[in-house]
Order: sequence, then C-alpha cells, then structure tokens
Amino acid sequence: MTTRRQQQVGEYLREEISQIVQRDLNDPRLGIVSITRVDMSPDLRYARAHVSVLGTDEEFGNALKALRGASGFIRHQLRPRMRLRHIPELTFESDRSMQYADTMTQVLNELHDEPPAAETDESSEDKPERE
Repeated sequence: MTTRRQQQVGEYLREEISQIVQRDLNDPRLGIVSITRVDMSPDLRYARAHVSVLGTDEEFGNALKALRGASGFIRHQLRPRMRLRHIPELTFESDRSMQYADTMTQVLNELHDEPPAAETDESSEDKPERE
C-alpha cells in the first residue's frame, strides 16, 4: 500500500526529473521522453521512474540506456531541489502505455472511418415477409 507521503514525493520527483531531462540533459539518444509516474519505496530511498518514449523500439531502447546512464547526474541535479535527507536512488523502467493508447486510437479511427455494411435488395428478397 502506498502512503500519502510516497505519493507526494513520487509526484514531485516526476516533475523535477521531467524538467532535468528536458532542460539539462543534452544526449542525442533522448527523443521525446515523458516520465509517466514515479513509484517510491516505503523508506523513500529508492525511486522507480516509468518512462515513455515516442518513437521506434530502437529509439525507446536508446533513450532508456541514456537515462540509466545519466541517473547519477540526475540525482546530483535533484539534491538542491529537494528537501529530503536522502536523495532516492533512481531506476528507469519502460512504460508502453502511451504507445498502446496510440495503437488503440488508430484502430478506433479505422473502425469509425469504415462505411457501414449496406443492405442490398438481394438480402431482403431472401427473407420471408412477416405479417
């Protein structure tokens, strides 16, 4: 069960990590990266950041490697921004929910754009009339 404090620290970390990734990291492997959520351990010493990347699977893997490599730098940048005794150790995991949502949207749009099956006169002739 997640406590209110874990949720608050996780949300604050998500915002700060997002800002650091967008402003301070200049790694060309990072494309369009979103930190979707951060889960905290009960003692607030470990944080698991869920990352979504817009692009191919190769770009996704490269961005995840870049973030994992930059986790020390990100922790260093977090120190002056956070009022915690211990800055959490960061791990980055993939979150493909955005890609799944995009796929579902495309499927629904395709279904919406298909014309409905029109009834032909032949199908009405085959059916007996009810009185």
